[in-house]
Amino acid sequence: MKAFRLDELEAERAANDGAYLQFIRERNMSVGLYALDAGSTDPQQPHAQDEVYFVVSGRGAITVGAETEPVARGSVVYVPAGVPHKFHHISEDLRVMVVFSPPES
Repeated sequence: MKAFRLDELEAERAANDGAYLQFIRERNMSVGLYALDAGSTDPQQPHAQDEVYFVVSGRGAITVGAETEPVARGSVVYVPAGVPHKFHHISEDLRVMVVFSPPES
């Protein structure tokens, strides 16, 4: 078993001065914590893996392909591999758990 505390993951991510912290990498999936501060720009490019985003905290919007949806704590969004997507209109610091399958390269 691997168990994690969100506050410890957030502290580790912040200490490493990065927006993303991968904390699980297994044969069929990887999981990370992604942080975007209010007013920031999401620099993502499409990924080669399917993704599931779970919004842990914050508020904003996400556009996946041609569809846009508001997101806030508790939102879950699936993004198919290769589809352009970005978080935007971030009005409260976003903290998002990201699951990649297969694992992010």
